[in-house]
Amino acid sequence: MSAVTPATGITAAALERRLRELLAPTALEVLDESAAHAGHAGADGSGFGTHFRVRIASPLFEGKPRLARHRLVYDALQEFIDQGLHALAIETF
Repeated sequence: MSAVTPATGITAAALERRLRELLAPTALEVLDESAAHAGHAGADGSGFGTHFRVRIASPLFEGKPRLARHRLVYDALQEFIDQGLHALAIETF
């Protein structure tokens, strides 16, 4: 099953599901900020699925530097990046 549907694009809910599956977060917030980027490179015109902000805490981050924590998030969301996720802001705790 693909996480992307042609009608709606990538959704915050799909990203949240993937992060919950792979990183077992203790806190998680996924925000779709696509509407704020209309006209920006990567905006697909639908207002969905191009720009997201992830705020996440996970036991898997313990003892890891910020770059390694961010890499875990990028790796977890690689399928979405491959399918057109244009911008991803990550805040790890």
